[in-house]
Formats: sequence, structure tokens, C-alpha cells
Amino acid sequence: MHDQSSNKKSIFLGDDGRNYIITFALISSLFFLWGFCNGLIDLMDKHFQSTLSLTKAESSLVQFANYMGYFCMAIPAGLLAKRFGYKGGILIGLGLIATGALWFVPAIHIGKFWAFLMGLFVLATGMTCLETIANPYATVLGSAQHAATRINLAQSCNGIGWMAGPVIGGAFIMSKTTASNTSNQSLFIPYVGIAIAVGVLIAVFSRADIPDIKPEDDYHLDDAVPVEHKSIWAHPHFVLAVVAQFFYVAAQTGIFSYFVNYITQDIPALPANLAASLPAGWAAIAKDGLYHITDYGGSRLLSFGGFSMFLLGRFIGSAILRVSAAHKTLATFSVLAAIAALLVFLNLGWISVAALFASFFLMSIMFPTIFALGIHGLGTRSKIASSFIVMAIVGGAVMPFAMGTIADKYHSMTPGFIVPTICFVIVAFYAFTWPATSKSDALVGASATGSH
Repeated sequence: MHDQSSNKKSIFLGDDGRNYIITFALISSLFFLWGFCNGLIDLMDKHFQSTLSLTKAESSLVQFANYMGYFCMAIPAGLLAKRFGYKGGILIGLGLIATGALWFVPAIHIGKFWAFLMGLFVLATGMTCLETIANPYATVLGSAQHAATRINLAQSCNGIGWMAGPVIGGAFIMSKTTASNTSNQSLFIPYVGIAIAVGVLIAVFSRADIPDIKPEDDYHLDDAVPVEHKSIWAHPHFVLAVVAQFFYVAAQTGIFSYFVNYITQDIPALPANLAASLPAGWAAIAKDGLYHITDYGGSRLLSFGGFSMFLLGRFIGSAILRVSAAHKTLATFSVLAAIAALLVFLNLGWISVAALFASFFLMSIMFPTIFALGIHGLGTRSKIASSFIVMAIVGGAVMPFAMGTIADKYHSMTPGFIVPTICFVIVAFYAFTWPATSKSDALVGASATGSH
């Protein structure tokens, strides 16, 4: 039996006695990178609605292109990781991100929607490589019982990146008046910045020590002697993780993508004194003579309001996971998220607005926790298993179209929130059934025993 201090040290201490905190820090920078890229993408729906005169449903092709990149690249990314190791897969992913980012320079001159979608698709293939590798890798950089804690800490860096994306992107593309920006001319600037940053990361990772670490094989899938249930698909805790991740990302993408639409069009008009207290450009008088949030203000609220709540949830969630079973924590957060989305759907004025911000906090731990629960005990096959869980991100390509279609029909984003409500209920089902489907009493969080 060890004391509390040794328990804390074991977060990054492997069974071989090596401390992986430096490697973990490097991997966490990748979480920041794809968080930043996704934060930018969450502005594109509203931006292209203005610059290319798209409906909400048509603008959902932004998310479709992004998540189809994940869908198409997920299996190849897993195979690349298996063939070239963690380090090789990371370098390939970074190269693809740089290529997609630089494509925005000619895309501006082409000026067609398909050109922008192509850039987002290539970017997404690179992010897929990073997510397929970095997510499972974060779970093995230390003791197995702290897997969910580590991945949530790494995902906290993802949350910081997601906050930075709308701030920087919004400064270049979002309007500070109620008249929307109708130009794409400055859209390339943040993407060129991404390409430069990725070039630095390629230089760092090409020289860094990124060891291949074999995950624990709780189900004996790696044994030389054939065993029952050798296929990962014979393990329902993995199969249902793919399903849960599909619906979680569907809910998250819908809420993130249409946040600016909701904040600028569906919330009550602002009192004059409140509007006057906001930073310059956040609110303006619209045609109805009342104060409303501008697109620029919406991008700021997405970052400083929504994504700050998301980041706070990541840090608090990581702390909770050190003392609470991962599946129980996921169950609690997903039930509360379903209630929050339902409150937005019910159109209760400022209560719905508060519920929308609360949903960001509640979504925070879902992706990494589902991931950790899904690959639990799968040994070296966790690389290919993670490919399928990442492939499930394609849910983000499907549900925003459903939300946008509903919003176009009713001329309001509010009714569309029935979609994430249903999605969160499905995630809760997975969390509640995980002990039975995994046939495991391991908690995966910091207080787990790591045994069966």
C-alpha cells in the first residue's frame, strides 16, 4: 500500500520506473494544436453563411468536410501508427496539417466554397493522425490506473487551443457591427500562422525521444496462443464506445458550430446598460432598435464564455477522475448535459442561455473519458481500436446538418437543440452500462486498482 504522495507521482511514472512527464508535455502541445484548428472551424459556419450566402444547413458542409476527413483517415492513421510508430505517425499528421493550412492561400483567390472545404478536409486528415496517436499515447505515459486522468489533463491543453481559435480567428473574420463581414480576404492569415507553428513542431518532434510503449493487455489479445474473444469487436465496451463517441461528437459539433448563430439571433435583446458595459464591438443596435450581440461578440463569447467553461470542466473533471470512477463521472456529466440541452430547446430566455454555457462545462470530459473507457485493456490493439473511435467523430458531419435543417425550417436555432439532447442520453447509456459490457471492475481513473 502506498501513500498519497506516491500516488500523485505515479501519474507519469511507468512500470519501468521512467518518468514520462516531458514526453507528455510534448504530446500535450499536439492537443493544443488541433484544439486551435477546431476552434477556428467553429466560426466558419456563421462566417460562410455571410460571405457565400449559405443557409444554416448548407453551411454544415464545413463540419461535413472536416469530419469526413476524420472518417476517411482514421483507419489509415492507425495503420501508419502501427507501421511507423507513434513518432512517425505524428510527423505525418503534422505534415498534412501544414499542407491543408497553406492551401487557404490559393483558396482565397479561387473564392469558391469547395476550395475552402478542400483545405478543411486536408487539415482534418492531419488532425486525425494526431488524435489517433496522441489520445491512446497519453493513456500509457505512466501507470494504467491514471489513464483517464492523464488523457483529461492532455485534453485540457486541447481546451486552451479551442479557446484561442475563436479569439484569433474572430479578430480577422468576424464583424464588430450587426452587419456581417462579407469578405474572405483575410481568412488565410490565421491558417498561415498555423503552418508556421506546425513547421516548428515538426522540427521539435523530429529530434524528440518518443518511445513506443506497449499498453496493458488485460484481455490477452496479444497472446501468442489463441484465446477467446481475440477480436476487438468481440468486446462490447469498445463497440459501444464507438457508438457513444459518434453521438457525443455529434452533440458537441452541433452546439459549437451554431453557438454564434444562437447568441446573435435567438437570445433576448440586451439591456442598454449591459450592452454599454461590454467591450467595444461585442454588441450593437440592430434594425429593431435594440442591442444585440454582434458576430464578433459571439466569437468572443464562444471563446471566453463557452470554451473557458469547457476548459474549466477539463481541469475540474481531471480532479474528479482522480477520486471517482470514470464511468460514473461520465454518467453524471452526460445526464446533466442532456438536461442543459433540453433547457435550451424549451426556450426559457436567459435560463436557456445559462444552460447553453453550462453544457460546455458538462461536455468537457466526455471525449477523453469515452476514449479511455473504450480502449481499456486492449493491449497493442488499442492503436487500431483508437482508429475506430476516432472514425466515430464522423458524427460531427451528420448531426449539424440535422440541427441546421431544423433551424432553417423554424427560423430559429432553439428547436435544433433537441438533437444534442438525444445524443447526450445515448452517451449516458454507455456510461451506465460500462461495468457490465467491459466485465471489469477497474475504474480507469486515478483511484482504480487496475485489476479485474
